[in-house]
Amino acid sequence: MIEIKNFINGEYTTPQSGIYIDNYNPSNGIVFSKVPDSNEADVQAAYVAANAAFEGWKNTPAEDKFKVLNRIAELIDLNRDKFAAAESLDQGKPLWLAKNEMIRAAQNFRFFATAAMQFSSESHAMEDRAINYTLRQPLGVVGCISPWNLPLYLFTWKIAPAIAAGNCVVSKPSEFTPYTAYLLGEICNEAGLPKGVLNIVHGLGASAGNAIVSHSKIKAISFTGGTATGRHIASIVAPSFRKMSLELGGKNPNIIFADADLEKAIKTTVNSSFLNQGEICLCGSRLFVEQSVYEEVKSKLIEAVKALKTGDPSDPDVRVGAIVSKPHFEKVLGYLKLAKEEGATVLTGGKALQPVGFENGWYIEPTILEGLNWDCRTNQEEIFGPVITITPFNSEEEVLNWANSTEYGLATTLWTNDLTRAHRIAASIETGIVWVNCWLLRDLRTPFGGMKQSGVGREGGWEAMRFFTEPKNVCIAL
Repeated sequence: MIEIKNFINGEYTTPQSGIYIDNYNPSNGIVFSKVPDSNEADVQAAYVAANAAFEGWKNTPAEDKFKVLNRIAELIDLNRDKFAAAESLDQGKPLWLAKNEMIRAAQNFRFFATAAMQFSSESHAMEDRAINYTLRQPLGVVGCISPWNLPLYLFTWKIAPAIAAGNCVVSKPSEFTPYTAYLLGEICNEAGLPKGVLNIVHGLGASAGNAIVSHSKIKAISFTGGTATGRHIASIVAPSFRKMSLELGGKNPNIIFADADLEKAIKTTVNSSFLNQGEICLCGSRLFVEQSVYEEVKSKLIEAVKALKTGDPSDPDVRVGAIVSKPHFEKVLGYLKLAKEEGATVLTGGKALQPVGFENGWYIEPTILEGLNWDCRTNQEEIFGPVITITPFNSEEEVLNWANSTEYGLATTLWTNDLTRAHRIAASIETGIVWVNCWLLRDLRTPFGGMKQSGVGREGGWEAMRFFTEPKNVCIAL
Protein backbone atom coordinates (compact mmCIF):
# COMPACT_ATOMS: atom_id res chain seq x y z
CA MET A 1 0.00 0.00 0.00
CA ILE A 2 1.46 3.33 -1.11
CA GLU A 3 1.06 6.25 1.28
CA ILE A 4 0.84 9.55 -0.57
CA LYS A 5 2.05 12.55 1.46
CA ASN A 6 1.73 16.30 1.20
CA PHE A 7 4.79 18.21 0.00
CA ILE A 8 5.15 21.35 2.12
CA ASN A 9 8.26 23.50 2.46
CA GLY A 10 10.33 20.94 0.57
CA GLU A 11 9.40 18.06 2.88
CA TYR A 12 6.89 15.23 2.74
CA THR A 13 4.36 15.51 5.55
CA THR A 14 1.32 13.61 6.77
CA PRO A 15 -2.07 15.37 6.95
CA GLN A 16 -2.64 17.19 10.21
CA SER A 17 -5.98 15.40 10.61
CA GLY A 18 -4.32 11.99 10.29
CA ILE A 19 -7.14 10.97 7.94
CA TYR A 20 -6.60 9.34 4.55
CA ILE A 21 -8.74 8.66 1.48
CA ASP A 22 -8.73 5.38 -0.47
CA ASN A 23 -7.24 5.68 -3.95
CA TYR A 24 -8.29 3.02 -6.47
CA ASN A 25 -6.57 1.44 -9.44
CA PRO A 26 -9.23 1.92 -12.17
CA SER A 27 -8.07 -1.13 -14.10
CA ASN A 28 -9.06 -3.58 -11.35
CA GLY A 29 -11.04 -1.58 -8.79
CA ILE A 30 -8.54 -2.30 -6.00
CA VAL A 31 -7.28 0.28 -3.50
CA PHE A 32 -3.55 0.71 -4.07
CA SER A 33 -2.75 3.89 -2.14
CA LYS A 34 -3.87 6.20 0.64
CA VAL A 35 -4.27 9.93 -0.05
CA PRO A 36 -4.16 12.64 2.63
CA ASP A 37 -7.56 14.09 3.48
CA SER A 38 -6.06 17.54 3.98
CA ASN A 39 -7.92 20.49 5.41
CA GLU A 40 -7.51 24.21 6.16
CA ALA A 41 -4.63 23.55 8.57
CA ASP A 42 -2.58 21.83 5.86
CA VAL A 43 -3.36 24.59 3.36
CA GLN A 44 -2.36 27.22 5.91
CA ALA A 45 0.95 25.44 6.53
CA ALA A 46 1.55 25.39 2.76
CA TYR A 47 0.69 29.08 2.51
CA VAL A 48 3.08 30.01 5.33
CA ALA A 49 5.89 28.10 3.58
CA ALA A 50 5.10 29.69 0.22
CA ASN A 51 4.85 33.19 1.67
CA ALA A 52 8.19 32.81 3.47
CA ALA A 53 9.86 31.70 0.23
CA PHE A 54 8.35 34.41 -1.96
CA GLU A 55 10.78 37.31 -1.49
CA GLY A 56 13.79 35.12 -2.15
CA TRP A 57 12.30 33.46 -5.22
CA LYS A 58 10.92 36.73 -6.62
CA ASN A 59 14.40 38.24 -6.51
CA THR A 60 16.18 35.17 -7.89
CA PRO A 61 17.83 36.08 -11.22
CA ALA A 62 15.94 34.88 -14.29
CA GLU A 63 18.89 32.77 -15.41
CA ASP A 64 18.87 30.90 -12.09
CA LYS A 65 15.11 30.31 -12.38
CA PHE A 66 15.76 28.93 -15.86
CA LYS A 67 18.42 26.53 -14.60
CA VAL A 68 16.17 25.10 -11.88
CA LEU A 69 13.07 24.73 -14.06
CA ASN A 70 15.04 23.29 -16.94
CA ARG A 71 16.63 20.77 -14.56
CA ILE A 72 13.15 19.70 -13.44
CA ALA A 73 12.31 19.08 -17.10
CA GLU A 74 15.46 17.01 -17.54
CA LEU A 75 14.70 14.91 -14.48
CA ILE A 76 11.14 14.21 -15.65
CA ASP A 77 12.62 13.01 -18.94
CA LEU A 78 15.13 10.81 -17.10
CA ASN A 79 12.34 9.33 -14.94
CA ARG A 80 9.80 9.09 -17.74
CA ASP A 81 9.10 5.36 -17.33
CA LYS A 82 8.62 5.69 -13.57
CA PHE A 83 6.21 8.60 -13.93
CA ALA A 84 4.32 6.92 -16.79
CA ALA A 85 3.82 3.71 -14.81
CA ALA A 86 2.47 5.73 -11.86
CA GLU A 87 0.14 7.72 -14.14
CA SER A 88 -1.26 4.64 -15.86
CA LEU A 89 -1.79 2.87 -12.53
CA ASP A 90 -3.48 5.93 -11.04
CA GLN A 91 -5.63 7.12 -13.95
CA GLY A 92 -6.39 4.00 -15.99
CA LYS A 93 -4.95 5.28 -19.28
CA PRO A 94 -2.82 3.02 -21.51
CA LEU A 95 0.84 2.98 -20.52
CA TRP A 96 1.99 4.05 -24.00
CA LEU A 97 -0.22 7.14 -23.74
CA ALA A 98 1.08 7.96 -20.27
CA LYS A 99 4.64 7.85 -21.65
CA ASN A 100 3.67 10.37 -24.33
CA GLU A 101 2.13 12.66 -21.74
CA MET A 102 5.31 12.65 -19.67
CA ILE A 103 7.07 14.21 -22.66
CA ARG A 104 4.59 17.09 -22.54
CA ALA A 105 4.96 17.44 -18.74
CA ALA A 106 8.69 17.96 -19.23
CA GLN A 107 8.05 20.33 -22.13
CA ASN A 108 5.86 22.49 -19.90
CA PHE A 109 8.75 23.10 -17.52
CA ARG A 110 11.25 23.55 -20.35
CA PHE A 111 9.03 26.02 -22.19
CA PHE A 112 8.39 28.21 -19.15
CA ALA A 113 12.01 27.93 -18.05
CA THR A 114 12.88 29.78 -21.26
CA ALA A 115 9.96 32.16 -20.69
CA ALA A 116 11.54 33.19 -17.37
CA MET A 117 14.56 34.33 -19.40
CA GLN A 118 12.55 36.09 -22.12
CA PHE A 119 9.69 37.80 -20.23
CA SER A 120 10.17 41.55 -20.59
CA SER A 121 8.71 44.93 -19.76
CA GLU A 122 7.20 47.34 -22.28
CA SER A 123 8.02 51.00 -22.72
CA HIS A 124 6.07 53.78 -24.43
CA ALA A 125 7.68 57.10 -25.27
CA MET A 126 5.55 60.28 -25.27
CA GLU A 127 7.75 62.28 -27.65
CA ASP A 128 9.77 64.74 -25.51
CA ARG A 129 7.28 64.80 -22.62
CA ALA A 130 7.69 61.49 -20.79
CA ILE A 131 8.52 57.83 -21.02
CA ASN A 132 6.32 55.08 -19.62
CA TYR A 133 7.43 51.61 -18.77
CA THR A 134 5.39 48.67 -17.49
CA LEU A 135 6.68 46.42 -14.76
CA ARG A 136 5.39 42.86 -14.67
CA GLN A 137 5.70 41.78 -11.05
CA PRO A 138 4.81 38.38 -9.56
CA LEU A 139 1.61 38.25 -7.53
CA GLY A 140 2.95 36.42 -4.46
CA VAL A 141 1.37 33.14 -3.39
CA VAL A 142 -0.98 31.63 -5.98
CA GLY A 143 -3.25 28.58 -5.99
CA CYS A 144 -3.22 25.92 -8.74
CA ILE A 145 -5.84 23.15 -8.84
CA SER A 146 -5.57 20.52 -11.57
CA PRO A 147 -7.88 17.71 -12.82
CA TRP A 148 -7.68 13.93 -13.05
CA ASN A 149 -7.75 13.33 -16.79
CA LEU A 150 -4.19 14.44 -17.69
CA PRO A 151 -2.74 14.55 -14.18
CA LEU A 152 0.94 15.56 -14.51
CA TYR A 153 0.49 17.13 -17.95
CA LEU A 154 -2.03 19.70 -16.64
CA PHE A 155 -0.48 20.03 -13.18
CA THR A 156 2.82 21.17 -14.71
CA TRP A 157 0.95 23.36 -17.23
CA LYS A 158 -0.16 25.48 -14.26
CA ILE A 159 2.69 25.41 -11.78
CA ALA A 160 5.51 25.92 -14.32
CA PRO A 161 4.39 29.41 -15.50
CA ALA A 162 3.44 30.43 -11.96
CA ILE A 163 6.94 29.60 -10.70
CA ALA A 164 8.67 30.97 -13.81
CA ALA A 165 6.93 34.33 -13.26
CA GLY A 166 8.38 34.49 -9.73
CA ASN A 167 5.41 33.31 -7.65
CA CYS A 168 5.26 30.63 -4.99
CA VAL A 169 2.53 28.01 -5.28
CA VAL A 170 0.02 26.17 -3.13
CA SER A 171 -1.33 23.43 -5.40
CA LYS A 172 -3.78 20.55 -5.28
CA PRO A 173 -3.93 17.70 -7.79
CA SER A 174 -7.12 15.67 -8.09
CA GLU A 175 -7.75 13.24 -5.25
CA PHE A 176 -8.40 10.58 -7.92
CA THR A 177 -4.93 10.90 -9.49
CA PRO A 178 -2.38 12.22 -6.97
CA TYR A 179 0.50 9.83 -7.60
CA THR A 180 2.64 11.69 -10.16
CA ALA A 181 2.25 15.04 -8.39
CA TYR A 182 3.45 13.27 -5.24
CA LEU A 183 6.53 11.98 -7.09
CA LEU A 184 7.24 15.45 -8.50
CA GLY A 185 8.29 16.69 -5.06
CA GLU A 186 11.38 14.46 -5.19
CA ILE A 187 12.28 15.88 -8.59
CA CYS A 188 11.90 19.48 -7.39
CA ASN A 189 14.24 18.88 -4.46
CA GLU A 190 16.80 17.15 -6.65
CA ALA A 191 16.66 20.05 -9.12
CA GLY A 192 17.35 22.56 -6.37
CA LEU A 193 13.99 24.33 -6.27
CA PRO A 194 14.07 26.35 -3.02
CA LYS A 195 11.90 25.08 -0.19
CA GLY A 196 8.42 26.56 -0.15
CA VAL A 197 8.33 27.64 -3.80
CA LEU A 198 6.09 24.69 -4.67
CA ASN A 199 3.76 23.15 -2.09
CA ILE A 200 1.47 20.22 -2.94
CA VAL A 201 -1.56 19.58 -0.73
CA HIS A 202 -3.65 16.47 -1.43
CA GLY A 203 -7.29 15.96 -0.59
CA LEU A 204 -10.89 16.51 -1.57
CA GLY A 205 -12.02 19.52 -3.53
CA ALA A 206 -14.69 20.28 -0.96
CA SER A 207 -12.10 20.57 1.83
CA ALA A 208 -8.51 21.10 0.64
CA GLY A 209 -9.54 22.68 -2.65
CA ASN A 210 -12.08 24.95 -1.02
CA ALA A 211 -9.49 26.01 1.58
CA ILE A 212 -7.11 27.10 -1.19
CA VAL A 213 -9.81 29.00 -3.07
CA SER A 214 -11.12 30.66 0.09
CA HIS A 215 -7.72 31.72 1.45
CA SER A 216 -7.78 35.51 1.32
CA LYS A 217 -3.98 35.81 1.06
CA ILE A 218 -3.70 33.55 -1.99
CA LYS A 219 -3.64 36.14 -4.76
CA ALA A 220 -4.88 34.14 -7.77
CA ILE A 221 -6.56 30.83 -8.56
CA SER A 222 -5.86 28.76 -11.67
CA PHE A 223 -8.33 25.87 -11.99
CA THR A 224 -9.04 23.22 -14.58
CA GLY A 225 -12.09 21.01 -14.11
CA GLY A 226 -15.85 20.88 -14.37
CA THR A 227 -18.03 23.89 -15.10
CA ALA A 228 -20.13 23.49 -11.94
CA THR A 229 -16.99 23.56 -9.78
CA GLY A 230 -15.69 26.53 -11.76
CA ARG A 231 -18.93 28.40 -11.06
CA HIS A 232 -18.49 27.72 -7.33
CA ILE A 233 -14.89 28.93 -7.41
CA ALA A 234 -15.91 32.11 -9.24
CA SER A 235 -18.52 32.82 -6.56
CA ILE A 236 -15.74 32.84 -3.94
CA VAL A 237 -12.87 34.46 -5.86
CA ALA A 238 -14.70 37.17 -7.83
CA PRO A 239 -16.20 39.05 -4.84
CA SER A 240 -12.72 39.28 -3.29
CA PHE A 241 -11.32 40.82 -6.53
CA ARG A 242 -8.61 38.21 -6.86
CA LYS A 243 -7.47 36.94 -10.25
CA MET A 244 -8.79 33.65 -11.61
CA SER A 245 -8.27 31.50 -14.66
CA LEU A 246 -10.90 28.80 -15.18
CA GLU A 247 -10.49 26.13 -17.85
CA LEU A 248 -13.78 24.24 -17.76
CA GLY A 249 -15.93 21.83 -19.74
CA GLY A 250 -16.47 21.24 -23.42
CA LYS A 251 -18.95 19.68 -25.84
CA ASN A 252 -16.81 20.03 -28.90
CA PRO A 253 -18.07 19.80 -32.50
CA ASN A 254 -16.14 17.82 -35.10
CA ILE A 255 -17.33 18.88 -38.56
CA ILE A 256 -16.53 16.91 -41.74
CA PHE A 257 -17.39 18.41 -45.12
CA ALA A 258 -17.63 16.30 -48.27
CA ASP A 259 -14.56 17.90 -49.84
CA ALA A 260 -12.27 16.89 -46.95
CA ASP A 261 -9.57 14.24 -47.03
CA LEU A 262 -11.96 11.63 -45.63
CA GLU A 263 -9.33 9.00 -44.90
CA LYS A 264 -7.36 11.42 -42.73
CA ALA A 265 -10.53 12.84 -41.17
CA ILE A 266 -11.79 9.40 -40.13
CA LYS A 267 -8.42 8.27 -38.77
CA THR A 268 -8.03 11.46 -36.74
CA THR A 269 -11.66 11.35 -35.58
CA VAL A 270 -11.10 7.93 -34.00
CA ASN A 271 -8.26 9.49 -32.03
CA SER A 272 -10.01 12.78 -31.23
CA SER A 273 -13.08 10.92 -29.99
CA PHE A 274 -11.59 8.13 -27.89
CA LEU A 275 -8.04 9.05 -26.86
CA ASN A 276 -7.66 8.74 -23.09
CA GLN A 277 -11.09 7.07 -22.96
CA GLY A 278 -12.62 10.32 -24.23
CA GLU A 279 -11.57 11.93 -20.94
CA ILE A 280 -9.99 15.00 -22.54
CA CYS A 281 -11.77 18.35 -22.56
CA LEU A 282 -10.70 18.78 -26.21
CA CYS A 283 -12.21 15.53 -27.50
CA GLY A 284 -14.77 15.92 -30.26
CA SER A 285 -17.96 14.45 -28.82
CA ARG A 286 -20.42 15.72 -31.49
CA LEU A 287 -19.56 14.54 -35.00
CA PHE A 288 -21.36 16.33 -37.86
CA VAL A 289 -20.89 14.89 -41.38
CA GLU A 290 -22.11 16.40 -44.65
CA GLN A 291 -25.05 14.36 -45.98
CA SER A 292 -23.45 13.34 -49.31
CA VAL A 293 -20.62 11.44 -47.55
CA TYR A 294 -22.44 10.56 -44.34
CA GLU A 295 -22.95 6.84 -44.99
CA GLU A 296 -19.38 6.38 -46.19
CA VAL A 297 -17.89 8.13 -43.17
CA LYS A 298 -20.24 6.33 -40.77
CA SER A 299 -19.45 2.83 -42.03
CA LYS A 300 -15.68 3.38 -42.06
CA LEU A 301 -15.76 4.99 -38.63
CA ILE A 302 -17.73 2.10 -37.16
CA GLU A 303 -15.23 -0.37 -38.62
CA ALA A 304 -12.28 1.56 -37.16
CA VAL A 305 -13.85 1.95 -33.71
CA LYS A 306 -14.80 -1.73 -33.51
CA ALA A 307 -11.12 -2.53 -34.06
CA LEU A 308 -10.04 -0.55 -30.98
CA LYS A 309 -8.91 -2.82 -28.17
CA THR A 310 -10.21 -1.97 -24.68
CA GLY A 311 -8.67 -3.42 -21.53
CA ASP A 312 -5.49 -3.75 -19.48
CA PRO A 313 -3.67 -0.37 -19.62
CA SER A 314 -0.28 -2.12 -19.57
CA ASP A 315 -1.06 -4.01 -22.80
CA PRO A 316 0.71 -2.14 -25.66
CA ASP A 317 -2.12 -3.09 -28.05
CA VAL A 318 -4.82 -1.51 -25.87
CA ARG A 319 -6.12 1.81 -27.16
CA VAL A 320 -8.92 2.43 -24.64
CA GLY A 321 -8.11 1.96 -20.96
CA ALA A 322 -10.19 2.15 -17.79
CA ILE A 323 -12.52 4.96 -16.71
CA VAL A 324 -10.84 6.95 -13.92
CA SER A 325 -13.25 6.15 -11.06
CA LYS A 326 -16.39 4.23 -10.22
CA PRO A 327 -18.52 7.41 -9.83
CA HIS A 328 -17.44 8.62 -13.27
CA PHE A 329 -17.94 5.13 -14.73
CA GLU A 330 -21.52 5.19 -13.44
CA LYS A 331 -22.04 8.73 -14.75
CA VAL A 332 -21.03 7.72 -18.29
CA LEU A 333 -23.25 4.64 -18.15
CA GLY A 334 -26.07 6.90 -16.98
CA TYR A 335 -25.66 9.03 -20.10
CA LEU A 336 -25.76 5.92 -22.30
CA LYS A 337 -29.07 5.01 -20.71
CA LEU A 338 -30.33 8.57 -21.23
CA ALA A 339 -29.28 8.51 -24.88
CA LYS A 340 -31.32 5.38 -25.52
CA GLU A 341 -34.30 6.98 -23.80
CA GLU A 342 -33.88 9.98 -26.10
CA GLY A 343 -34.08 7.69 -29.13
CA ALA A 344 -30.45 6.95 -29.92
CA THR A 345 -29.41 4.03 -32.08
CA VAL A 346 -26.17 2.44 -30.83
CA LEU A 347 -23.97 1.87 -33.89
CA THR A 348 -21.18 0.27 -31.87
CA GLY A 349 -20.31 -0.09 -28.18
CA GLY A 350 -22.85 1.18 -25.69
CA LYS A 351 -22.11 -0.96 -22.68
CA ALA A 352 -19.63 -1.75 -19.92
CA LEU A 353 -16.89 -4.33 -20.42
CA GLN A 354 -15.26 -6.90 -18.12
CA PRO A 355 -11.92 -7.83 -19.70
CA VAL A 356 -10.52 -11.20 -18.63
CA GLY A 357 -8.45 -10.75 -15.49
CA PHE A 358 -9.82 -7.23 -14.96
CA GLU A 359 -13.47 -7.99 -14.30
CA ASN A 360 -13.68 -5.53 -11.40
CA GLY A 361 -12.20 -2.64 -13.38
CA TRP A 362 -14.21 0.23 -14.88
CA TYR A 363 -14.31 -0.21 -18.64
CA ILE A 364 -16.77 1.08 -21.24
CA GLU A 365 -16.77 0.20 -24.93
CA PRO A 366 -16.03 3.09 -27.31
CA THR A 367 -19.50 4.10 -28.40
CA ILE A 368 -21.06 5.80 -31.44
CA LEU A 369 -24.68 7.00 -31.18
CA GLU A 370 -26.94 7.98 -34.08
CA GLY A 371 -30.43 9.40 -34.50
CA LEU A 372 -30.43 12.09 -31.82
CA ASN A 373 -31.72 15.64 -32.17
CA TRP A 374 -29.07 18.36 -31.99
CA ASP A 375 -30.72 19.88 -28.91
CA CYS A 376 -31.22 16.74 -26.76
CA ARG A 377 -29.39 16.41 -23.45
CA THR A 378 -26.96 13.84 -24.86
CA ASN A 379 -25.89 16.42 -27.47
CA GLN A 380 -25.84 19.35 -25.05
CA GLU A 381 -24.25 18.03 -21.84
CA GLU A 382 -20.64 17.01 -21.29
CA ILE A 383 -20.30 13.22 -20.89
CA PHE A 384 -16.49 13.11 -20.73
CA GLY A 385 -16.16 9.50 -21.71
CA PRO A 386 -15.76 7.23 -24.78
CA VAL A 387 -19.09 8.31 -26.27
CA ILE A 388 -19.80 10.35 -29.41
CA THR A 389 -22.88 11.16 -31.48
CA ILE A 390 -22.93 11.30 -35.28
CA THR A 391 -25.36 13.51 -37.22
CA PRO A 392 -25.72 14.37 -40.94
CA PHE A 393 -26.03 18.00 -42.08
CA ASN A 394 -27.03 19.63 -45.35
CA SER A 395 -25.61 23.14 -45.24
CA GLU A 396 -22.89 25.24 -43.69
CA GLU A 397 -25.48 27.45 -42.00
CA GLU A 398 -27.24 24.44 -40.48
CA VAL A 399 -24.10 22.85 -39.01
CA LEU A 400 -22.82 26.17 -37.72
CA ASN A 401 -26.06 26.70 -35.78
CA TRP A 402 -25.86 23.20 -34.34
CA ALA A 403 -22.19 23.53 -33.45
CA ASN A 404 -22.81 26.81 -31.60
CA SER A 405 -25.93 25.55 -29.80
CA THR A 406 -24.35 24.39 -26.53
CA GLU A 407 -23.42 26.39 -23.43
CA TYR A 408 -19.80 25.37 -24.04
CA GLY A 409 -17.24 26.90 -26.38
CA LEU A 410 -13.87 25.22 -26.02
CA ALA A 411 -12.66 23.64 -29.27
CA THR A 412 -13.74 22.79 -32.83
CA THR A 413 -12.25 20.41 -35.36
CA LEU A 414 -13.07 21.31 -38.96
CA TRP A 415 -12.39 19.14 -42.00
CA THR A 416 -12.51 20.85 -45.41
CA ASN A 417 -10.21 21.67 -48.32
CA ASP A 418 -12.18 24.84 -49.12
CA LEU A 419 -9.89 27.62 -47.89
CA THR A 420 -12.54 30.36 -47.75
CA ARG A 421 -14.98 28.08 -45.93
CA ALA A 422 -12.31 27.18 -43.37
CA HIS A 423 -11.64 30.85 -42.60
CA ARG A 424 -15.35 31.70 -42.63
CA ILE A 425 -16.32 28.99 -40.15
CA ALA A 426 -13.26 29.57 -37.97
CA ALA A 427 -14.36 33.19 -37.58
CA SER A 428 -18.00 32.28 -36.84
CA ILE A 429 -17.63 29.27 -34.56
CA GLU A 430 -17.99 30.08 -30.87
CA THR A 431 -14.95 28.27 -29.50
CA GLY A 432 -11.58 29.40 -28.22
CA ILE A 433 -9.66 26.91 -30.39
CA VAL A 434 -10.28 25.82 -33.99
CA TRP A 435 -8.26 23.01 -35.58
CA VAL A 436 -8.52 22.81 -39.38
CA ASN A 437 -7.67 19.40 -40.87
CA CYS A 438 -5.93 18.32 -37.64
CA TRP A 439 -6.57 17.81 -33.94
CA LEU A 440 -4.55 18.50 -30.79
CA LEU A 441 -1.71 20.04 -32.78
CA ARG A 442 -0.48 22.32 -29.99
CA ASP A 443 2.02 25.18 -30.06
CA LEU A 444 2.71 26.10 -26.44
CA ARG A 445 3.08 29.75 -27.41
CA THR A 446 -0.59 30.08 -28.37
CA PRO A 447 -3.46 31.10 -26.05
CA PHE A 448 -5.48 28.16 -24.72
CA GLY A 449 -9.00 28.42 -23.33
CA GLY A 450 -12.67 28.61 -24.14
CA MET A 451 -15.69 30.85 -24.55
CA LYS A 452 -19.07 30.83 -22.80
CA GLN A 453 -19.19 28.25 -19.97
CA SER A 454 -15.93 26.65 -21.08
CA GLY A 455 -13.99 29.09 -18.96
CA VAL A 456 -12.55 32.46 -18.10
CA GLY A 457 -9.12 33.66 -19.25
CA ARG A 458 -6.41 31.96 -21.28
CA GLU A 459 -3.41 29.77 -20.52
CA GLY A 460 -0.25 29.17 -22.52
CA GLY A 461 2.66 31.30 -23.71
CA TRP A 462 2.74 34.91 -22.62
CA GLU A 463 -0.93 34.65 -21.61
CA ALA A 464 0.07 32.46 -18.67
CA MET A 465 3.00 34.68 -17.69
CA ARG A 466 0.75 37.73 -17.80
CA PHE A 467 -1.90 36.01 -15.67
CA PHE A 468 0.63 35.22 -12.96
CA THR A 469 1.96 38.78 -12.85
CA GLU A 470 0.55 42.22 -12.07
CA PRO A 471 1.25 45.05 -14.54
CA LYS A 472 2.41 48.36 -13.07
CA ASN A 473 2.85 51.45 -15.23
CA VAL A 474 5.61 53.90 -14.29
CA CYS A 475 5.57 57.33 -15.95
CA ILE A 476 8.75 59.44 -15.91
CA ALA A 477 8.45 63.08 -16.97
CA LEU A 478 11.39 64.20 -19.08
